[in-house]
Amino acid sequence: MLEGNNLKFDEIGFEVLENILTEDEVRTLLEVLKAQKLKPLGGGIRRIEQLIPEVAALSKSEKLISIARSYLVGEPQFVRAIFFDKTPENNWFVTWHQDRTVTVSERFEQSGWGPWSLKAGAWHVQPPLAVLESMITIRLNLDPSTISNGCLKFIPGSHKNGVIKSAQVQEHIKNGEPTYCEALSGSAIVMRPHIFHASEKAITKTRRRVLHFEYSSYQLPHEVSWSA
Repeated sequence: MLEGNNLKFDEIGFEVLENILTEDEVRTLLEVLKAQKLKPLGGGIRRIEQLIPEVAALSKSEKLISIARSYLVGEPQFVRAIFFDKTPENNWFVTWHQDRTVTVSERFEQSGWGPWSLKAGAWHVQPPLAVLESMITIRLNLDPSTISNGCLKFIPGSHKNGVIKSAQVQEHIKNGEPTYCEALSGSAIVMRPHIFHASEKAITKTRRRVLHFEYSSYQLPHEVSWSA
């Protein structure tokens, strides 16, 4: 991302970066990911970097770190990765929501952190807004992402409203204009985690495979680290 685009991104909350992965890199990732089977309507596989060495290497690569660095104040730290695979047999929709949780190495008591839950062996917690504002999500598209195969849609600028209570979601949605975010294979969708986003069921038989990476420049309490 060019530095001159920062103001536009900060206003909208998401953008597409083309040609982040080469065709060969996409092909390699699809090959190593093909053995991963999702539970019916499970949506994604958490902590995929612990299952696939190539994903772990990519998560810490200069390619992704440099992207994250251009959106954050402070040095990016890898938080977590998730693999999504929407197929005709594993087709789902996701209602409007914000990504409001992070994963950390251990539970701790500090004002503004909670509630806590344990998923896939990692502590998940909703942090204060300042943490979410110090994070960036990079979603690598391993297939073309289109309206017909259930691409993400956003309410532009909705991240600027902070964290919204579930009961107030519809009020914010009806006042916004959704934008569908189509993207080519090898591209990246970069987004603030707490922007309102959703996806519809695919209406075609094409797959939509995505690697979702989160990074943060927020300094955690002493002796606590991101679970990765």
